[in-house]
Parts: sequence; C-alpha cells; structure tokens
Amino acid sequence: MELTKTAASVVEREERQAFDRLVERYYKQAYNIAYRMAGNHADAEDIAQEAFIRAYRFFGQYKRELPFDSWLYKIMSNVFVDMLRRRPKAQIRSLDQPIATEDGEALLEIADTSGGPEETILDQEMDGRIQTALNSIPKDFRLAVIYADIEGLSYEEIADAMSCSIGTVRSRLHRGRKQLRNRLKAYTAQRE
Repeated sequence: MELTKTAASVVEREERQAFDRLVERYYKQAYNIAYRMAGNHADAEDIAQEAFIRAYRFFGQYKRELPFDSWLYKIMSNVFVDMLRRRPKAQIRSLDQPIATEDGEALLEIADTSGGPEETILDQEMDGRIQTALNSIPKDFRLAVIYADIEGLSYEEIADAMSCSIGTVRSRLHRGRKQLRNRLKAYTAQRE
C-alpha cells in the first residue's frame, strides 16, 4: 500500500513537471493569440490563464501523441466564447448624468486610463487599425484568421482547435480575410 502511494506521488510530480515545461514553452504564444482574440491586455491575460488552468485540470486526458498547442488552442477558443457569453449587455449612460448614492447624487468621475511609457510603446508597435478590424469581424472568422495568418497553423490544426471540418476552416478563413480586407480598405478610404 505504501509503495503504491509513493509511485502515485512520483507519477503526479512527473506530470506536473511535464505540464510546467509546456506552460513555459507555450505561454507567450498563447498570450499573443489571446490578445488578438480579446483585443486588450487584461482580457488576454485572463484568457491565457484560464486556458492553462483548464489544461492543467484535464491534463490527464491530453493525448501525448497529439500536439499540445492544438489542444491548448481548442481550450482557449472555449474560454474566449465563455467569456463573451458571460459579459453583460452594455448599458449606455451619459457622463453628465448624476449617479444615485446613499448620500444623494454624485457625478461620475472617470480615472485617467492612459498608460505609462511602456504601454505607449507597446500600443505604437501594435497596429491599431488591424486590431480594430479584427475585433469587428465575427469571432469564428477572427479565430480562423488569427490561427492561420498570425500563428501559422495548418488547416488541420485549426480544424482541431476550432472543432470543425477543414472545409469549414477554409470557408471561415476566406470570409474572415475578405471582411478584414474590406474593413481595412474602408479605413484607408476614410483617411484620404
């Protein structure tokens, strides 16, 4: 009985170490994909972190002969969709409209959310027009474009990550690229 507990402990430690190595290897890539999905730093961190938590929780079900990144991207897609579903419907409120409080009414004060020098440089490096255009296309098309054009995944890997057929991937990719191109053309036309 004691030997069985020790063996189980060794196996559990080896599993944890294997998972830790995979996290170190894929975290940056997962964050970049999450950033493109969500369009902002905070949500990207949440998506990446939740995806790794779920991957750890179900690591025993992961088939080692399959690529870890495809399995992780499938989890990330699910996390992203879950996040979109949980978001409350936006309420539009005038900034001049007072808010009722226990002490009466108060005016809404808006904090300065402008970033520091590090965020400013990161924002300058990130092409805002492309991100805005990506955010404006439907999520399935966006994911297909991100996986293919940004991460360089094959159609098979994308189909596995998105739980769909290769034909569906090709269709989503074609339509996503077309919508992205049209939005970027519209932006360029506005600037002229």
